Parts: sequence; structure tokens; C-alpha cells
Amino acid sequence: MKPLTSIKGPTSLPLIGTLLQYSRFGEYSFDHLDKSGLKKYERYGSMVYEQILPGVNLLFLYNPEDIESMFEQDGKFPSRRSHTALEKYRKDNANLYNTGGLLPTNGPEWRRLRLAFQKSLGTNQAIRGYLSAVDQVTSEFVDTVQEKKVYENFLEELSNVFLEFLGLVVFDTRLHAFTSPNGNSEAEKIKRATMKTNELILKTDNGPQLWKFFNTPAYKQLVSAQTDLEKTALKYITAKQDVTSRVDNSPKTLLESWLTSSDVDSKDVLAMVCDMLLAGIDTTSYTMGYTLYFLATNKQAQDILRSEVRSVISGSICEETLSSLPYLKACLKESMRLNPISIGVGRKAGKNVKIHGYEVPEGTVLVTQNQVSCRMSKFFSSPNSFKPERWIRGSPLYENVHPFLVLPFGYGIRSCIARRLAEQNMYVLLARIIQKYEVKWLGKELGCISKLINKPDQPLRFKFTKVGGA
Repeated sequence: MKPLTSIKGPTSLPLIGTLLQYSRFGEYSFDHLDKSGLKKYERYGSMVYEQILPGVNLLFLYNPEDIESMFEQDGKFPSRRSHTALEKYRKDNANLYNTGGLLPTNGPEWRRLRLAFQKSLGTNQAIRGYLSAVDQVTSEFVDTVQEKKVYENFLEELSNVFLEFLGLVVFDTRLHAFTSPNGNSEAEKIKRATMKTNELILKTDNGPQLWKFFNTPAYKQLVSAQTDLEKTALKYITAKQDVTSRVDNSPKTLLESWLTSSDVDSKDVLAMVCDMLLAGIDTTSYTMGYTLYFLATNKQAQDILRSEVRSVISGSICEETLSSLPYLKACLKESMRLNPISIGVGRKAGKNVKIHGYEVPEGTVLVTQNQVSCRMSKFFSSPNSFKPERWIRGSPLYENVHPFLVLPFGYGIRSCIARRLAEQNMYVLLARIIQKYEVKWLGKELGCISKLINKPDQPLRFKFTKVGGA
């Protein structure tokens, strides 16, 4: 086996590693990890080694076979190096939290949390229980969309509706995020706190981690954002504390099911609620924004989708409805191929592993480059084109794609715990919008900025026009 250090990559300097190359004087950028990743691939090949900081060794993987090999060696406790400053904050506040929460925690504690919370999020049967309520909220939202108005940034509206979904499913509460927008409302405070935290995670993870020793400005901002988020979460947790005395037989909300679980306590629940808010608003609203953009700039695909939706949906959306919308699901998957939620998936080797003939030592951080690979002609025909048909079996454009190329929700036992809920919410919203409106794009070509997750690099300028029969 060849040593990890024999893999080519950017030159690392004493004390600062490769950070200088991510400054304004360098050729790489934390704000554009996709472009940086492509530059590294073109210069160094399908495996790139980088010591970003002294003692922090990174291995970037581009080939799907190598990505598959990484996951095969995950072990019982897949580890990540992510949300490190958030983990410190929560561990420093033991009066509120038991652990760093599901996002940053590794090892047996992570597995305990994952198994406990997955019971209410990991099955289609559990998630389908929220479908009717989500469809009702979606219909209300679609009715608020103003015909022929030019939305200068429709992302605000998308963030509002996905926050409303979370309030409904997690808290059993209508936050009125899109019906009564207010700069000082609870909904707006939640959005600001989650957005600020997500922006700071990448900065505190990859830069000089001075926040470990004293309160840097970035760490202070993260603490402030988390404090705001905690206040809201604690308010609803406190209100549901007496759920065990409830006598009616109505289905439990997620929060109620967690508070009555014998596997976790209220400190674990607080971390989970905050993590759901952190991971559940921007990810889905950005993804939906990209999907609407691709449909607006590909009229034929939009027309095909509308025809499918209108032929299937005549009343309320139910489980059978969603199973009869293959083109809709293909549109979302194709959008996530072109602009996934993040650059790829990260793992921290919990033991020495072997990948493509190289010995990868324990502690190495492996980062898959799915976003870069998904736009390579070696893996996809016309890789930069939006072609939902490539995912539909029986279509002349169908492609037999390697299963480890498109992984927007991760893979394995550490994949996104709320994947089914997120997909269901996006399916329903996309179907209802396309059913009623023709969507037109009024901006320039849309790219992304890396802010832990991929954010649109410009305002989402859309115009919606009602179609016949709506």
C-alpha cells in the first residue's frame, strides 16, 4: 500500500497549512468549493491530498468507486469533522445539553441519539402521517403567490413555507411565517439564527480554530445565534412537557414523541430540535429554488411536469398520488445532481483504511466531491444540461448511473435523518406550484456559493403566471 502523503495536492506551509491559498491572494475559495474542487481535479487527478492545517489531513475523492470504498469502511460509528464550534458551545453548556447533538457528535453517543430519533423519522409510514397537513399548508402558500408579480428574491417566500412545515411537524404549531411576515416575528428570528449559524460553521471548521482558546468574533456570533434558537426551542419543549398526561388519542407530533421516549431526555431533545431547524430550512428552500430555476429555464421539462401533475392530482395529495409522479421525482433528483445541497459527504477515518491502493491513516478527513463529479462528461452525457429523463427507466435518455455519484442526502446510517420528510415536503410544494403556475426566470445564469450548504449566488427573480384551468 502506498502512503497517503504520496498523493499529489496543494503545497502546505508550516503553521498555516494551505489556508493562504484560500485567501484573496490564493487560487481557491471556501465560498466556491465546487470551482476549487474542479481546479484540484484538473491539476492533481481523482484523489487529492491536502494538509489544510497542521495535523488536519484531507483526502478528496472524485471517482464513485473510491467514494463507495470509503462508505464500505464506515464501521459501526461513522465519524465526521463538522460543526466543531457548535459542539464546543453545547458541551460548555451542560445545563442545557448532554452532547454536541446529532450533527457534530461521533462514536457511541451519536449512535444512541441516531437510533432514538430515527424511530419517528426513519419510516415512510411515520412521515406519511404529516402529508395531509403539509398539503394544506402548501395550498395556502400557493394561493399567496401573486400572479405576474416580479419576485426580486423568491427565496424569502420559500424559506417561510419550509419553516412553516417544520413548525407544523415538529411543534404542531402554525408559525404564520408566510401569512404574517414581520421582521421581529418568531419565524424571522428562527430564520436569522439558522442562517447565521450555518454560515459560521464552515468558517469555524476550516479556518484557524482560535475559538478553542478564546471567544473570537465568529464564535461570539455563533453563540448569539444559538442562544436565540434555544429560546424558541425551549419555549415549545416546556409547553409540551405535560404531554404524558394527555388523554386524547390524536397522533403525537415529533416533539411529543421525543419527550415521551425512554431513550432520550429533554437535553437531548433540545439539541435535536435545534438541529432540525438548522438543517431543515435552508437546505430545502435552496434546493427548491434551484429546481424552480431549472424548470423555468427548460420550458419543455416544465410542460411535461405540469402535464403529469395535472393528470394525477385532482384533489388532496395522498401517498398514492406521490407514487404516481415519477417525472416530478426525476426533476428534483436532476436538480440535486446539478446543484446538490453540499459539495459532497465528509468522513473522519476512525481507523486505518485502504482506498485505491493507498493507506489512509486514522483521523484523516475524507471529503467526496460529488458536486464536481456530477458535472463530468465521463460520468454523464451532456453533464451540464437539465434532463430529468436520464432518471426514468424506459426513457430513451435513461442512463445507468453509478449509485455513488448522486448523494445529496449522504449515504448509510449517517445519511440525513429527515430525508423522507424533506423529500415529501419538496414533492408536495413543487407539484402544487407547477400545477397552478407557469414559472419564468428573470435573472442571469444561477450558480452557488458555499456556506456549509450551497446557496444561490444571486436573488431568485421569478414571475408566476396562472395557466389555464388553475
